[in-house]
Formats: sequence, C-alpha cells, structure tokens
Amino acid sequence: MSEFDSQETTLPVDRSRKRLDRLRTSVQAGVFGGLAGGITIWIYEALVWVGVQHLLPLSGIPPNATGLVFGQQFQWAIGAWAYPLGTTIHFVFAIVWGVLFAMLWPMARRRGYEATLIAIPYAALAWVVMHVAISIASNDHPNYHDPAVIIGGVMSHIFFTVPMALVVKRLMHHVAANERTCE
Repeated sequence: MSEFDSQETTLPVDRSRKRLDRLRTSVQAGVFGGLAGGITIWIYEALVWVGVQHLLPLSGIPPNATGLVFGQQFQWAIGAWAYPLGTTIHFVFAIVWGVLFAMLWPMARRRGYEATLIAIPYAALAWVVMHVAISIASNDHPNYHDPAVIIGGVMSHIFFTVPMALVVKRLMHHVAANERTCE
C-alpha cells in the first residue's frame, strides 16, 4: 500500500458538499435563532417599555418597526397595515441578524469563546447599525443622543442576541462535533 492510499483524500465535490451543508445549517440555525431573539425582544419590550416605563401601549409594539423605518407619519397613514408591515420588518431583520451570527459563530467557537459572551457586543453592534440605518432612512426617530435611549436600546438588543446566540449554539452543536471527528 502506498503512502497516498493510506491517506484520506477529499475530492473537491466532497468539500463543496460539506461547505453547502455547513451553510445550510448556519442559515437554518440563524433563522431559528433570529426568530427566538425576535420573540424575546418583544417580550422584553412588553414588560419594560409597556409595563414599567409606559412608553407605548402593548398594541404599539408590532407597528413600531414601521414607524422607525418609514417615520411616524407613514405609520399612521397606512393605519392597520402598519401591524403586518412592522411585524414583517421586525422578524426579517431578526432573521438576518440571526443568520449573520450563525455564519460568524463557528469562528468564535473554534477560538474558545462562549456564545453569550459574543452576543453582548453583538447586541451593541446590532443596535448601532440598525439605528444608524434608521437615522439615514428617516428623520422621525427617538433622540439617539439621549443616554436613556441608548441604554434602553442596547439592553433590549441584549435580550435579542443572547437567546439568539444560545439557539444558534445549540442547533450548530452537531456541526462542531462533526468537525472534531473529521480532524
């Protein structure tokens, strides 16, 4: 038996299939993680923004994304349509952030980081990026120079990213196990 025969060879097709499998797993984990985070942040907003701070009524949570993206005037002008539009905006962005995290998670995991540790700065990054985009898209937004708005926004996004990260970590655990057995 030659040295070549004893080594495990990986064909380009096999490598491509493995990459596609990892990509599919990352997207699936990110979608579920994003949905979990999107639901959790709404629970946080219901408890804190509605229940404790009385910033808006409970019915104001779903259309809130419509007002943030397109402005309050647009939100009021479309009436009841602001609810499904705001819900769609909210969960599409939650899923996108979840998929992005799932794409980055294997790199952080290999370096020995815990998912919740990565989730906290990811929350701050998500809040900054989202609200810079909102500031560009509309002039009708909260005062992002107000420390209470910044702290409240980052806190709510921590309640989004930590459950999202834990779901991604759990769903991608078997990928990590397979990578260890292939080494």
